[in-house]
Amino acid sequence: MGLKCGIVGLPNVGKSTLFNALTSAKALAANYPFATKDPNVGIITVPDSRLDKLVELVNPKSTVPTTIEIVDIAGLIKGASQGEGLGNQFLANIREVDAIVHVVRCFVGDNVVHVDGNVDPVRDKEVIDTELLLKDLETTEKRIDSLKKKAKSGKREDQHQVEIAEMIKTHLEKGLSARTLELSDEGKMLLKDMFLLTAKPVLYVCNVDENSVKEGNALTQKFMDAVKDENAETILVCAGIEAEIAQLDTMEERLEFLAEMGLKEPGVNKLIRAAYKLLNLITYFTAGEKEVRAWTIVNGWKAPQAAGVIHSDFERGFIRAEVIKYDDYVRLGSEHAVKEAGKMGVEGKEYVVADGDVMHFRFNV
Repeated sequence: MGLKCGIVGLPNVGKSTLFNALTSAKALAANYPFATKDPNVGIITVPDSRLDKLVELVNPKSTVPTTIEIVDIAGLIKGASQGEGLGNQFLANIREVDAIVHVVRCFVGDNVVHVDGNVDPVRDKEVIDTELLLKDLETTEKRIDSLKKKAKSGKREDQHQVEIAEMIKTHLEKGLSARTLELSDEGKMLLKDMFLLTAKPVLYVCNVDENSVKEGNALTQKFMDAVKDENAETILVCAGIEAEIAQLDTMEERLEFLAEMGLKEPGVNKLIRAAYKLLNLITYFTAGEKEVRAWTIVNGWKAPQAAGVIHSDFERGFIRAEVIKYDDYVRLGSEHAVKEAGKMGVEGKEYVVADGDVMHFRFNV
């Protein structure tokens, strides 16, 4: 399953600098090339030291890491919900993403003018929140009208759908995002079908100066206090540092630069980890002489569902899964050694895949 994140933010908060750095930088490992698919969509390969280790042990003909698609969603300004700027394009693009990466400016600098005259990350966040809420209200009102017409048939289930939609509308009118509303399973299905913008999970990226990238500053503290009750992740990134890393040619130069800054890793790694946590995602691996590959699934999925991300036939005709724990694979050094030690598990349809599992599926269709 591919992960798609949309970067949003007001003008001059560092959104485009961060996007350009993330999608044009050279990765810290040679087998993690970054690529730009088109001017505002980039593909970031997911760094994973476990994949590197499996490649080292297996020496396959090819290696395939998992990827995240990053969309630079332009055009959001006050009034976007009414089509101001590139508002309509923005709102169409954001409906397609799995999660929103919301960049807020948490640095002061006279050389970068803020669109509203002064730096206030909480205010900036509220501007975007308002535009998304207004658009969601419009969407919800249209859905209510449609559901009411359907409910004229007198069916209780149709009338109940109207009640749920009106509950969602009332919640939005209070200025609250759809993702904070507690709903029944039926309500969650309707919410998912409505593709509301404020229902999407959010990762906040506080764009800070170099001196604040590790501990933050007064602006980041103010922002984190404002979002502490939200179901969201927040990380600190210096887009300027990420841009400098993107300009360095070799892995040695990049590692040396990070060391000089007192950092252990680039911001893209933090962003990816936070996105996976936000969306409750994990990684499993397939490993053979032809290919070692990482696969992204939802935490809690059972073996047939995990097999289905490779091919639907694998899920439909699932027989069993042969599972090696990553630590056993590394400790023993090869699949053959794992089998000899009796450490390969044979699992059925109820097996819940664990992060890092090395798997081989048996199926028949």
